Amino acid sequence: MAEYVRYWREGSAGWGVVVGETIHGLVRAPYLGVEEDGQTTDLAGAHLLAPCQPSKIVCVGKNYYDHAIEMKGPVPDTPILFIKPNTCVNDPEAVVIRPRQVTALDYEGELAFVVSRTAKRVPAKLASDYIFGYTILNDVTARDIQSADGQWTRAKSYDGFAPIGPRLVTGLDPTDLAVTTRLNGQVKQDSRTSQMMWPVPELLEFITEAMTLLPGDVVTTGTPAGIGPMADGDLVEVTIEGLGVLRNQVRWESTD
Repeated sequence: MAEYVRYWREGSAGWGVVVGETIHGLVRAPYLGVEEDGQTTDLAGAHLLAPCQPSKIVCVGKNYYDHAIEMKGPVPDTPILFIKPNTCVNDPEAVVIRPRQVTALDYEGELAFVVSRTAKRVPAKLASDYIFGYTILNDVTARDIQSADGQWTRAKSYDGFAPIGPRLVTGLDPTDLAVTTRLNGQVKQDSRTSQMMWPVPELLEFITEAMTLLPGDVVTTGTPAGIGPMADGDLVEVTIEGLGVLRNQVRWESTD
């Protein structure tokens, strides 16, 4: 296993691999080829950014049975897909802003993976050849907008509605990881990735039948039951076994 981060260094964003308590700088994004540049930074003092730069985020809806029931809809026969634009990407520890027109803002803690090479019609059995690593994503959702529109695009696509991170981890087995979301320290979601309807390899096969994924693209695999609203000042922490904690505070957009 290896852990990679994206972080501020010398006034610009850079990439690094975590070795103990030190970040070793990289020449480029690790999913484009790992090559160290000789610079080092203390991990403890580093300002971490989202550990990927996707052209798109492909999301899977209702991939846990308990969440499908929670949403009061039928259990889907095939994966439900939607896309969040890359302008949704937000950083670990960054603030999530609730837009002034949104009245109900929900958290959705999820396991996500990052693609390492161009992927089109990838068989499930070859999925590991195309997945670089895994990270955490909070699929922030304007629930009132979703209900009003009757579909998901606008509700999922506001700027900053996809906090990702803090690390991108390779060599992780995604089949049975604990997924926990806490709101102000109180557990709200508590499940395991083994409860997914469609596991990671099947999702990659299904998605790449429809569209081409590019290096750095993110697939987020759905959320378990326990979604709920966030209020101004709330702290949301999504923890996934082996991936650390994605932590973000929520603030209301000023109406001034």
